[in-house]
Amino acid sequence: MRHQLQRLIFAACVIGALNSCAGYRLGVSKPAAMAKVKNIHVPMFSNQSFHPRAEALATSAVVNAFTTDGTYRITSLDEADAVLEGRVASIQYSQLVGNRLDTALPEQLRNSVTLGWELKDSRDRGKVLMAGSSVGTGQLFVTSNLQTSRNNALPEAVERAGETMVSQLSNSY
Repeated sequence: MRHQLQRLIFAACVIGALNSCAGYRLGVSKPAAMAKVKNIHVPMFSNQSFHPRAEALATSAVVNAFTTDGTYRITSLDEADAVLEGRVASIQYSQLVGNRLDTALPEQLRNSVTLGWELKDSRDRGKVLMAGSSVGTGQLFVTSNLQTSRNNALPEAVERAGETMVSQLSNSY
């Protein structure tokens, strides 16, 4: 009898400790506006920057981020609960490190990509479920061909902006 009482008390303590879990929850913690959304359609983003084909990089990065996150499924428009309309709002460069002898001559740059987005109900496109913008940054060393350096560094910044966007859509914190 005493042994069973000790087991019961131990089990109650374990259940109580596991139940509290310091605020963590098992499963998905979507924002309230996204509770009924399971499938998202992502059409090609628009491009407001002067960088050619940035919209294709952004669309691909966002779809990859959704796939990696796993909270939502990417589907065709017919099966979608919501449609993510996005745009490459800007791509900016700023100097991180200047040349030792000529500080106006950059040796290392930071690129910053801003994506604007609206998630709309697929049945009623006038109803915006969520909207916002996300920023991703990257760094690049300046070589003799600056355009190639910028093109090579752009996917990293776009991926980070896409991951930030998906995090905002997937998490309620």
